[in-house]
Amino acid sequence: MQTQNHSVISSRLFCSPVRAVPERLQTALIAGLLVLAFYLGLMAPAPAHAQTLPDFTALVESVGPSVVNIRTTEKLRPPRGNGAPEFDEDMLEFFKRFGMPLPNQPQNPRRAPPPRSPQPDGESQQRGVGSGFILNADGFVMTNAHVIEGADEVFVTLTDKREFKARVIGADKRTDVAIVKIEANGLPAVRLGDVSRLKVGEWVIAIGSPFGLENTVTAGIVSAKARDTGDFLPFIQTDVAINPGNSGGPLINMRGEVVGINSQIYSRSGGFMGISFAIPIDEATRVSDQLRSSGRVIRGRIGVQIDQVTKEVAESIGLGKPGGALVRSVESGGPADKAGVEAGDIITRFDGRAIDKAGDLPRIVGSVKPGTKSTLQVFRRGSTREFNVTVVELESDRAAATSERSGSKAPPVVSLLGLVVSELNDAQKRELKVKGGVKVEAAEGIAARAGIREGDVILSLDNTEVAGTKQFESVVAKLDKDKPVTALIKRGDWVNYIVIRPAR
Repeated sequence: MQTQNHSVISSRLFCSPVRAVPERLQTALIAGLLVLAFYLGLMAPAPAHAQTLPDFTALVESVGPSVVNIRTTEKLRPPRGNGAPEFDEDMLEFFKRFGMPLPNQPQNPRRAPPPRSPQPDGESQQRGVGSGFILNADGFVMTNAHVIEGADEVFVTLTDKREFKARVIGADKRTDVAIVKIEANGLPAVRLGDVSRLKVGEWVIAIGSPFGLENTVTAGIVSAKARDTGDFLPFIQTDVAINPGNSGGPLINMRGEVVGINSQIYSRSGGFMGISFAIPIDEATRVSDQLRSSGRVIRGRIGVQIDQVTKEVAESIGLGKPGGALVRSVESGGPADKAGVEAGDIITRFDGRAIDKAGDLPRIVGSVKPGTKSTLQVFRRGSTREFNVTVVELESDRAAATSERSGSKAPPVVSLLGLVVSELNDAQKRELKVKGGVKVEAAEGIAARAGIREGDVILSLDNTEVAGTKQFESVVAKLDKDKPVTALIKRGDWVNYIVIRPAR
């Protein structure tokens, strides 16, 4: 009975206050408590790891005016007559930059592009579009080298719709960096960021002109850093949507700073597949400084062919962990050969800097001024040795190709004008109907900007008739580098004077 009494008492104590309240008031009270609990639940602080998505509006308003559209044109030239199919520039950029082989002649003749109507030789036509960004208020603009490659004219359009004809200051194909100049002042320049502070997973945005659609903003995160996809650049990998026309545009962090130049994508179809690459802005700035001062980039080399060191090789030779650059071959008579480096050596340090992987070596050596005496450390047959090597200049891409075609072992010399020339043999002179002259094998810097290109024949320079390469070099050696020089050029059946102006 005691248990039952206690149960009854407890029940009454619990229920008696409720019974004292009217039924409607009870309902209202319960409903109010439920609303209060729901409200408090919504207002509770979110977990520490939960964050809202970023708002890019202020960022775009701040940096957007510094991004430009770049349009290029080229002059119509006589068709090659080889029957090759023609493609518009957007498709060509897909094939060239984004991993697709150039298709063969279309099988269905009905789908082949219609023949172009005859137009006067020399008339300009649209070539392609790209992006860029303003480096300083005086009109220097940075973009990709492939955006302006082969263009006869470059036009820069600002966000306020003003358009300027740009002058190409210089372009470096190895890093895909180019600088152009427009005649304008008070322009909104970008702020450059510190790539070393950039973190994987950090939000970034891209602004550019994909497919010619100006001022297009896309966003994503940094997927990886120091991605090896080239000899001289460790790329920034992102998942920001990049397409043809975005090339040359800026990659921007959440502080409104440019940390890279959007340059490439990885694709099996030609379209964006979630992987894009940007040139780190610190690397691009070093290149641009040289382009602005001399119109070209000078790099060092030591004359070795290298490869990665695998884990199996490292363990078998006693190196321990894989690292360094395995020397596959040594150029006969080159700097490394003279220093004593042998095939099979593993270069582990250069000028005191560790070579963690093979790709580090060309970047480090490339940044060394030619003529510099450097120290390299190699691992050879279980022991470490040091050698002193004198770095020499790395020849240009075109000069290297010319050397391969000619079978010449000695690298061609790039003159003060940025020209690589060769002798004309008797058969070529008869075919061209000339008594002398030199053939242009490659044109860079101020010569390329003046309009001289591969295949031209230089008949005279500075009002001096040129008989061959020795006389050409003699005339060039006497030129005043601060004054313009006139060259008489034969191109096809036509002869014309071209004024080569000094770099500014």
